[in-house]
Amino acid sequence: MRILIVEDEKQIAQFLRAGLEAESFAVDVATDGERGSFLARTNDYDLIILDNILPKKTGLQVCQEVRKEGKSVPIIVLSVKSEVSTKVELLNSGADDYLSKPFSLEELMARVRALLRRPPKVEGDILQIADLVLDNKKQVVKRGAKEVYLTRKEFALLEYLLKNAGAVLSRGMIMEHVWNMSADPFSNTIESHILSLRRKIDTNVKKRLIHTIPGRGYKLSEQL
Repeated sequence: MRILIVEDEKQIAQFLRAGLEAESFAVDVATDGERGSFLARTNDYDLIILDNILPKKTGLQVCQEVRKEGKSVPIIVLSVKSEVSTKVELLNSGADDYLSKPFSLEELMARVRALLRRPPKVEGDILQIADLVLDNKKQVVKRGAKEVYLTRKEFALLEYLLKNAGAVLSRGMIMEHVWNMSADPFSNTIESHILSLRRKIDTNVKKRLIHTIPGRGYKLSEQL
C-alpha cells in the first residue's frame, strides 16, 4: 500500500518514512503544501499523513483541494495546534483524523491501520484465496500448511494482489500502489517480484494462483 507524507520538518518526515517502510508501506514525501497537494491529486494513494502548518499551502488548503478533486483517500492531519476549533475546521474540510504533535509512532500506526480498515475497503487482518493465506497482523504467509518467507516488497505485492483477487491489475496500477514515485517505471522490478512470488507460492502445487494476462497485466485467481 502507498502512503504520502506531507511534512516540512526533515527529521519528522524521515522518522515517519522509516516507521512506515518498516511496516511494508511504499512511501512518498512532499516538503511543502503545494507539492503535497499536487501529488495527492495526481496519484492514487491509500492514505495521506498531512502536517497542518506548511510552506506555500496549509494543511487545511491541501485537504480542501484534495476533496474538491473528488479524492476520498483517508487523511490524517498532524499539528502542534490542539485547539478544538482547529480540529473542527480541519475535520470539516475533509480530514479523517487529527493527531497533535508530539505523538508516538505506535499511536500513529494504530490510527493508520484503523483508517485503512474503514469502508469501502473493509478488510480484516487475514486475506485468503484457495489455500494461500496472508496474515497482515502477524506478517505471515502460508500456502497450505507451509509457511512462506517473503521480503517486505514481496509481502506488499502479494497483499495488493489478494485485496484485488480476480481483477486484472495493470503494471501501472501495481507500480502506483506497491512502489513509491522514485521507482523506475521502465525497469523490470515488477516482473522480477512476480517471478519471485511465483517461485515461492506457485511451485509444486496443484493449482497456480498468479496468472499473466498478456498485454494487460496480472491476476490472482483460482481460475484463469
